[in-house]
Amino acid sequence: MFDEPGFSDDADLDPAAIMLETFVYCSRAADGVDADEVSRLVAFSQKRNVARGITGVLVFGSGVFFQWIEGPPAEVRTLIANLHGDIRHHDIVTLDQSVEVRERLYPHWDMEPVEPDDLREVLEEALESTEDEGSLAALKRILGHLESGSLSEVGRG
Repeated sequence: MFDEPGFSDDADLDPAAIMLETFVYCSRAADGVDADEVSRLVAFSQKRNVARGITGVLVFGSGVFFQWIEGPPAEVRTLIANLHGDIRHHDIVTLDQSVEVRERLYPHWDMEPVEPDDLREVLEEALESTEDEGSLAALKRILGHLESGSLSEVGRG
């Protein structure tokens, strides 16, 4: 109906849909980061992110983080910058990043423990589709730690 930027021509778009930035990544936990530390992180983040309109899901298992974040673009970009400066993890690999008008997929912040095999499948899929050399190297290191089964070596290596 409208051909102006910012006007959707999708008649089926839910009126609750808003402009959201999505950031999906995985990373390796630094030495000393365990389930208790992650629980504290989640408790702190839940309060802070609600005020910023950020929602998503955080998965932590076998020393690997997987996170889907969604929210207002400016807030998500600030969070991305903070994540890259956070010493509790490294080998951050962006699996997806986009901005679009849609409904939230994760309207509530959740944390879910997973088994290494579940996470391995997601990471192997990312490995097959990425072309960035840095991401390829980081994904291979993360998968190597999952394969070794040695959670004591999850830090930088």
